[in-house]
Amino acid sequence: MEPQIGFTHFLAQTDAVGKGILAILLVMSVVSWYLIVTKALALAIERHRSARFVETFWNAASIAAVQRHLEQHHPDEPFSHLAWHAIVATQHHERHGASRLQQAGSGAEFLTRAMRRVIDEDTARLESGLTVLASVGSTAPFVGLFGTVWAIYHALVAIGLSGQGTLDKVAGPVGEALVMTALGLAVAIPAVLAYNTFVRSNRLVLARLDAFAHDLFAVLATGAHVGEAAAVVPLKPAAKGA
Repeated sequence: MEPQIGFTHFLAQTDAVGKGILAILLVMSVVSWYLIVTKALALAIERHRSARFVETFWNAASIAAVQRHLEQHHPDEPFSHLAWHAIVATQHHERHGASRLQQAGSGAEFLTRAMRRVIDEDTARLESGLTVLASVGSTAPFVGLFGTVWAIYHALVAIGLSGQGTLDKVAGPVGEALVMTALGLAVAIPAVLAYNTFVRSNRLVLARLDAFAHDLFAVLATGAHVGEAAAVVPLKPAAKGA
């Protein structure tokens, strides 16, 4: 009785190289799905927290009130992280920079550099793991194709040695070998789709963060300094209330 053709038969007949390729594809799949799930959950949580903080920020009575809020609730997303470091940078320059003649009038530049550093840090954090997804998406099909070529080579060698080159003897092993290519595509497609989704989501987050940074800079640079009585003014911009 001839053996049943299928994936189980292919696993039983493949050599160490073929099993190694299957193990590599399995590791790629596990890693990519781990990144997909964890980053999707993290982005959803951060999106909710960011919306809540931005609303709190614009409804606060003053910058001092925002600082008290951030002291009670540790910054845990990009918008509160940016606001906290911007407030701290402004306060630091007020205490230590204004007394130096060479730094006179450089408060705006100091604040800009501090905010840009925070945005760069958040950009790097948001993009973490995307290189892995891009690598899996671009290499998994070729890994699967290599496994297919390797399996077809061994199948044809075995058929040649047996002397039975009929179509039914060739089609089965070659068909089984194509499983490797299918597995490579199955690993690559979710990684590519997730990579494109995360890139677009990060682009939107960073665009909103840049817009918020401009508004925050305007508030801090026009007199709403931390700890000053004159700073106790509504933060909500006129354009947002219109």
